[in-house]
Amino acid sequence: MSQSRLTELTWREVRRAGEWGIALLPIGSQEQHAGHLPMGTDTLLVEEVVDRALGLLSREAAAPEVVRLPALPFGHSPHHLFAAAVSLSAATLGAVLDDVLDSLVTSGHHRVMVVNGHGGNDEIMRLAVKRFALRARVTVAACSYWTLTAGEEQAGRPDVTPGHAGWFETSLMLAAHPRLVRTPVPARAPVEPPPLFDNPPHPGLTVERHGEWERVDGATDDASGADAVRGGLLLDDRARGLAAAIRAFDTASRPS
Repeated sequence: MSQSRLTELTWREVRRAGEWGIALLPIGSQEQHAGHLPMGTDTLLVEEVVDRALGLLSREAAAPEVVRLPALPFGHSPHHLFAAAVSLSAATLGAVLDDVLDSLVTSGHHRVMVVNGHGGNDEIMRLAVKRFALRARVTVAACSYWTLTAGEEQAGRPDVTPGHAGWFETSLMLAAHPRLVRTPVPARAPVEPPPLFDNPPHPGLTVERHGEWERVDGATDDASGADAVRGGLLLDDRARGLAAAIRAFDTASRPS
């Protein structure tokens, strides 16, 4: 497998890689993650999953060629501005993704995969991919890392996955970047009534109420029981899922 970092390639190498390879763009955010996780949690975790997935693929005899772009560190985080965030508007993030995709195609790439690490980016990313493929001769894929799993690990808690600054993200950060987790992680008092963004009153509804994120102090669930060992297992499982997704995308979109 040929793996490259875009920042380390010459322009001629980029052109050659674009003929057959997949350009992979991680995107994250800079936003509050309660009082125990750093602002860059989403960016750090998506990079970790991408790196682990590419490490798995690098050990295979026949695997796709991948050009890894630098992670886009800013995302759509207006719901976290009550504390601290560096947020792009939905229109700006969509325009940035469109410009990046357009640049890659102009530079010779025919296949692009966007891997997301922040929930607020998900819908915008998927819409950007759909709209871009309507006007450019390119095959584009998009996913959020927590949705991809190999199904081999039972360490997870689906009820709090992915959450925000809760058990899931804190466990992953304890495994990937333990020095950045402020410990001991305090227990989170129960919040009543539960926020509507996590507990809609009817299945299928998306409900947002003004002030909810501030009311829950920027975390969706109690992270005090987070565990580095389980976090490592969950990271590995997502990495296996992403590796399988890259492999499947390569097979489905390989130039003839």
